[in-house]
Amino acid sequence: MNTYRLDDPSVNMLQTPGVGRKETKPPSGGKSFADTMKDSIAKVENMQQSANQAMTDLAVGRTKTLHETMITVEQASISMNLLLAVRGKVINAYHEVMRMQF
Repeated sequence: MNTYRLDDPSVNMLQTPGVGRKETKPPSGGKSFADTMKDSIAKVENMQQSANQAMTDLAVGRTKTLHETMITVEQASISMNLLLAVRGKVINAYHEVMRMQF
């Protein structure tokens, strides 16, 4: 049986490149995942505010029709449901990574 020291170059060559390294900036100058999530949350919040304004406009008799109001409300609802689904997937992925044993 052969045993190798951990600092042996032949053992280090077997390691997967990039594994265990912490990336501090996004690759190729793109936005980080956190920035993308923040932007998505801001967009969903804006859609929710637009839906609330559309319902208010309909209630006080401004120019919005019921059809336009319902479209705005449904768009906000769908975007919120999508955001919650992504949140659930991210949390599940985090838990899966935390369960991994090295």
